[in-house]
Amino acid sequence: MQPLVQARPEALLVRFHDVRDFSRLLARDLEPEDCVVQSMPDVSPTKWHLAHTTWFFETFVLKTWQKNYRPAIPEYAFLFNSYYNAAGSMHRRDLRGLISRPTVAESFRYRENIDLHIDDLISSASEELLDEIESVMVLGIHHEQQHQELLVTDIKHVLAQNPLHPIFRKRPPEKTAPPPPTHFIDFAETIATIGHTGPGFSYDNEGPQHRALVQPFSLASRPVTCGEYLRFIENDGYRRPEFWLSLGWMTVNEQRWEAPLYWEKRDGEWWHFTLSGFRPVDENEPVTHVSYFEADAFANWSGARLPTEFEWESVAQREMIEGNFVESERFHPAPTKAAGLSQLFGDVWEWTRSSYSPYPGYRAAPGALGEYNGKFMCNQYVLRGGSCATSKSHIRATYRNFFQPEKRWQFNGIRLARDAA
Repeated sequence: MQPLVQARPEALLVRFHDVRDFSRLLARDLEPEDCVVQSMPDVSPTKWHLAHTTWFFETFVLKTWQKNYRPAIPEYAFLFNSYYNAAGSMHRRDLRGLISRPTVAESFRYRENIDLHIDDLISSASEELLDEIESVMVLGIHHEQQHQELLVTDIKHVLAQNPLHPIFRKRPPEKTAPPPPTHFIDFAETIATIGHTGPGFSYDNEGPQHRALVQPFSLASRPVTCGEYLRFIENDGYRRPEFWLSLGWMTVNEQRWEAPLYWEKRDGEWWHFTLSGFRPVDENEPVTHVSYFEADAFANWSGARLPTEFEWESVAQREMIEGNFVESERFHPAPTKAAGLSQLFGDVWEWTRSSYSPYPGYRAAPGALGEYNGKFMCNQYVLRGGSCATSKSHIRATYRNFFQPEKRWQFNGIRLARDAA
């Protein structure tokens, strides 16, 4: 029976190092100068992501369970805490780009040091201790995967500010074919079981599992493409207030939006910045980097609406989790070739019309880890399905992402829905 006892910590450490190594891979081609820039308050420098995810394991695992553990640099607890008030005070989010020290090299050494401590702790843990540690370790692994996605989207925003249009990862030009025409698939009224239960990881905001009445509706077979969104632009969609929510119309005018984020018109043609450089907009790809306001306005212009998160989940529960995820290292949405329901997972996060709020019976856990999701349940909308920057091993049909309605720097897209005729 001894090998079976050893397999559990070994499997946990393999998973831990796989995810930690992928963070390093994502930063592989970045120069130190790239890793320290904060281009807006929502963006964190790459160096900060690498250190913050390390701080998570140090704070919630090592400081709790490793006997006589003493931080090598106690000040990191202040610099790399994000929003966990119960874990102590923190440096201001909008000033993260001013942290010139520790250097990028020192941040990587910090990661290596904490990883060694984690190896020692897990490899020597008893079954009883591992029972306590494992759930927090798994949370930390998924937390790092969230920050891997943020690292990708944040460095895209950073590099987009540079007139030289730096390339994050090379991708050869490709000739794409138009996707099959979108069509609406009808779904009957149902009482759907919503939320996660049973074995396997999930965040607390995915539960408790409950039932929700879903009226008959139709869901578009694929996300909206850049070409379809161009028709909205050409039809003066950004200049017609009848399509926009009041706050959205105010935002459009204040921010002077004319197209999705990263789009720029040159010599009468639309181009956009991608992580593979500055390229012409491909009309066959799913449109991305649009806010909730833009998604809702496009839906109104189309004579449709956005789906609710309950409609989306009731459909996604039946589908395999396949798609274009961060592991492909494409770092950009891809056109679909499927004629049926496609791209529910990967490529672009899909805005829903559902406000981010607690499920019936939800209670945040006590302590700092209870601040993970519950404290943000206000003034945000739910997105579903993951994107080209999301890890395939991180996404689920029950996964609830959430952002304020004006946010555009994530790979956010649009799938339309309709009420039953």
